[in-house]
Amino acid sequence: MNLGKETETLEFKKTTGEIKAAVVSIAAILNKHGVGTLYFGVKPNGDVMGQEVSESSLRDVSRNVFESIKPQIYPAITEVVLEDKHLIKVEFSGDHAPYSAFGRYYLRTADEDREVSPEELKEFFGANKYRGKWEHAKSEASSKQINKSTIKRFWEKAVAAGRMPSGKYTCPVILNRFGLVKGDSLTNAGEALFGNTHPVTLKTAIFATDEKLTFLDMKMFEDNILNLMDVAEDYIVKNIRWRSEITGFEREEIPEIPVAVIREVLANGFAHSIYDARTYHEICIHPSMITIYSPGEYASPYKPEEYIKGNYQSEIRNPLIAKMLFLCKAIEQFGSGFKRIDSLCKDAGVKYSYENVNNGFKFILYRPQIISDISDVTSNVTYGDGEALNKTEQAVLAVLNQNPEISREEIAERVSKTVRTVQRALGTLVDKGYIRRVGAKKNSTWEVLKK
Repeated sequence: MNLGKETETLEFKKTTGEIKAAVVSIAAILNKHGVGTLYFGVKPNGDVMGQEVSESSLRDVSRNVFESIKPQIYPAITEVVLEDKHLIKVEFSGDHAPYSAFGRYYLRTADEDREVSPEELKEFFGANKYRGKWEHAKSEASSKQINKSTIKRFWEKAVAAGRMPSGKYTCPVILNRFGLVKGDSLTNAGEALFGNTHPVTLKTAIFATDEKLTFLDMKMFEDNILNLMDVAEDYIVKNIRWRSEITGFEREEIPEIPVAVIREVLANGFAHSIYDARTYHEICIHPSMITIYSPGEYASPYKPEEYIKGNYQSEIRNPLIAKMLFLCKAIEQFGSGFKRIDSLCKDAGVKYSYENVNNGFKFILYRPQIISDISDVTSNVTYGDGEALNKTEQAVLAVLNQNPEISREEIAERVSKTVRTVQRALGTLVDKGYIRRVGAKKNSTWEVLKK
């Protein structure tokens, strides 16, 4: 007889001779899920082998669990018989995590128990304190406050992707099928995914340099997750460089960063965010990089590079939101975001990095360098055969490239300088042959001569 595979809440031990390892597994499962089951007399592959069970062995298991796990728990320890083979079944639960085993702390990932420091454990609980609860709680939006066109696009994409069966769907069917309503209210997940209440905020900006000082464009969008996914992707795609390649008689437009990479980073950002604080997502496009920020601390005890190199079960803060993004193919492979992003970036020769910042997670995609870009903000840069430009002149020229009709006052606001400083920079750019005034004095604009 076989009991199946070990999971994050199910552990097998061959005999009570493995009691110390069993205690560690119990503590790890309690810290991750708060409830679990362990069998003595079962091989790791699930094959039932049985073991000798007596009053003494049952007491020994109870004593070891009671003495070694802190705070103390009171598991149900019973003898079970399967196909004439005797097993010890330990069922346990606890609401007072974190739990230690022999003075050390562990977390369960897949079927493994990983030792962590108290600091790591604290970060884990802080990042996941609302996991599984927030999504299913009632929101302040009624079940009628939905974007019907968004729901329709969702099921059309899901059916086309083969991830939902063909059928006659309606908005109530989708909401009820996936548990996105409670009574007359949308759940938090339902409002975030499909609400027409502008539940999620996205800030976007284009900067002239790699510092967040001189902005060339800045917008704010408020919508549901599925609509903002499209907005975010469209914003990045329209503001990155594309090159043309001729293959045979076909002309192919190729982006500097693959759209699949952009889509995967965005989808994972929206799937793993914290939404109950009404914080915002942010996209910043700089000359040498694109940063994509999502609110909420990193949610896993494993580092991104460990997911890339190994085969660990993904830690998903919002499993229902992640599932919906997977069904409509916003996420290509459920639970393997870092591995997929790493593979796509390597294929395209795109470098990336990531960091935890300000209670959120930032993913950075580095853009291939082009000579005409303002890529070095610490030294003078020369464009074409013109004279070198300093940092302020670079920023002013970048703003004029974006909008030649802009006023000195608006330029000053964007480059974070005084109007007098901007006027000096404009005069220098004229003297160096980069720009010139066009039109009557009162209604004149700037013409950029060298880019």
